[in-house]
Amino acid sequence: MADAYRGVFGAIPYAFRATESWTMRAYAALGALAAGFVALVVTLALVVWMGETVSAQGGTFLFSRSLFVVAGLGAVGPLLAPILFVARRHRRGDRVAATYDRWMGVAGFLFLLSLYLGMVISAPEGLRDPSGSVLVNALYALPQLAGFVPPVAAALAVFATHFRLRGGTDDGAAVDDDASGDAGGPA
Repeated sequence: MADAYRGVFGAIPYAFRATESWTMRAYAALGALAAGFVALVVTLALVVWMGETVSAQGGTFLFSRSLFVVAGLGAVGPLLAPILFVARRHRRGDRVAATYDRWMGVAGFLFLLSLYLGMVISAPEGLRDPSGSVLVNALYALPQLAGFVPPVAAALAVFATHFRLRGGTDDGAAVDDDASGDAGGPA
């Protein structure tokens, strides 16, 4: 099965097949679709933006285009990170905590939720619909720049989860690749 792992695009189905965690399988499918969608939207937005500013001189416009690409990678990278970590872990046979795959799936779903929260917080005034929800109104009341906080915090949580569980200790239970996944059953 290690031959099926060829770069990022091969890692997604590899992680899906290799893990025993239903949480990670669900995230591998949904996270890969979300990453593809975000990459497509960022690419199309960049093409439109370049078309609108084609006659502009360099400097600020070139910098802002580059910043736009970096922001797109900042969203796609943490979306794919749990999938890539799990695929790498299974391919190499690394010793990790028994619940590594499950928690990486949970961290991935947390990052997806944080992207949504960030979009709600940073929505322009013209796109904010009045809501009867106290939570949505509280998010709208935050400054738009606070929209960066949930995705950044969740991205850090993805990487913290990986570093916390990669050493093979989760309540003192280290496992090999053969017994990995969800030791406590499907999530």
